This record gives sequence, structure tokens and C-alpha cells, in this order.
Amino acid sequence: MSDSGVVERLRAAGCVFAEEEAAMLLASAAGPAELDLMVERRASGLPLEHVVGWADFAGLRIEVDGGVFVPRRRTEFLVGHAVGLARPGAVCVDLCCGSGAAGAVLLDRVGGARVHASDIEPAAVRCARRNVEPRGGRVYEGDLFAPLPGGLRGRVEVLVANVPYVPTGEVGLLPSEARDHEPLVTLDGGVDGLDVLRRVAAEAPEWLAPGGHLLVETSERQADRAAAAVAEVSGGLLVAEVLTSDEWWATVVVATRR
Repeated sequence: MSDSGVVERLRAAGCVFAEEEAAMLLASAAGPAELDLMVERRASGLPLEHVVGWADFAGLRIEVDGGVFVPRRRTEFLVGHAVGLARPGAVCVDLCCGSGAAGAVLLDRVGGARVHASDIEPAAVRCARRNVEPRGGRVYEGDLFAPLPGGLRGRVEVLVANVPYVPTGEVGLLPSEARDHEPLVTLDGGVDGLDVLRRVAAEAPEWLAPGGHLLVETSERQADRAAAAVAEVSGGLLVAEVLTSDEWWATVVVATRR
């Protein structure tokens, strides 16, 4: 199949960035037969990253297995701030880590960083271990903080939590790529989208060092409520501010431990 043939098949399937996707498929396929199969899978609606088995995230090639949440490019805004806040040798935690993209970037960009990541999804944990542990981090399976070593309490300087924040009633409005191919637990944030955020913020003061930071992604329309929820459930121990980026179309709440 020619390059133009791949682009045309992807365009016919409704792929908006057909040229870029075709380049990834052509670079990943071992031969014509595999390329044809990959184009067919992508045209059927499977996320491109699940088709090729990896995602480009902050300049790193992050392995992404089928059924694992695909790291979004907008999350590079969150991770960039996390890197900027982390000192050399910082103790960092990546909750709801998915593929481990955030943890991998922290290990790559912060000298001597000690990174611990966790996720409740077994498939995500298997994937994250391939992305995080070869770089020197550790990955645990379990619900939020539960599987982390107790010795991290009060020592975490940077806590990244890419929690699900889509309100339950809006999950059905998501693109089919997410709705049909990513675990519901990675998308559904409860009635107002903030359930998991509240759980993280309630426990975060116990784990953060004084002056440590919690960073979570949210939507622009939820941002003020998210910041207020962080302050409320933490008993005022976390001071939150909202950062936005038009370039990345991203909104992040950064909360600092008093």
C-alpha cells in the first residue's frame, strides 16, 4: 500500500490527522501485511496508540498496551510544571499513573528523582512497569495511596495525580476512541467529576512534605470547584491555585502543602 493510499483510507475513516497518523503507521509496520492490518484496526476506531503500541509524550516513546489509558498531549502541561517544581533527587509520586508517562518524564528530566507510581488497573500497571522501572522508578498495583510504601509518608515533594474528571453523565459524550477502548475507571470522575480528586486531596497532606506540591488535571469549567474542593477536604492544609494554557488547551490545579 502506498503512502497516499494509507492517508486516503484513514481520511475515509474520519481520521482528522490522517497524514500524521499514516507516518506513524508506516514507521511502525514491519511489512505490507502488517501495515494493512494496522490501517484496518485504526480505521475501525481503535486508538492509534493502541494500534502502534506506543505514544509520543513529552519527547519520550511511551509504550501503551490495548485497554490502557492513552496519555494525552495536554497532560504535558501538567508534567512540565511537575518537572519545574521537582528539585534534583526529589521524591515523586505518580497516582492513577496509567501507562506511567508522567513518572517516566520525571525520571528522564529530574536528576536523581525517586519516582513511585501506582494504578488500580492491572493492565496499566504491567504497562507502566515497562516505562517506569527501566528508568529507575517503582510501580505498584492498588487503589491510589494504598499500595505505596509507608516510608513515603511526609516525604513526597511532587505528587502528580491524573485523576478521572469526566462527570458520569458526560462519559457517553466522549469520543468513541476513549469511550469504547479505555477503562471506565480512568474516565468517570463521579457525578460532578471530582470524586477521585477529593479522595486524593484528603489523603495528600499525610504524604506530602511541608511545601510539597499536588498537581491534578481538570477541565476549565471545573477548575474553581476543583480548587475549592482541594482546600476543603484537606482541612485547609493545601493551598490551591489554577493554571491554564491556551496552547495546550489544559487546566491544572497545583496545591501546596502548608
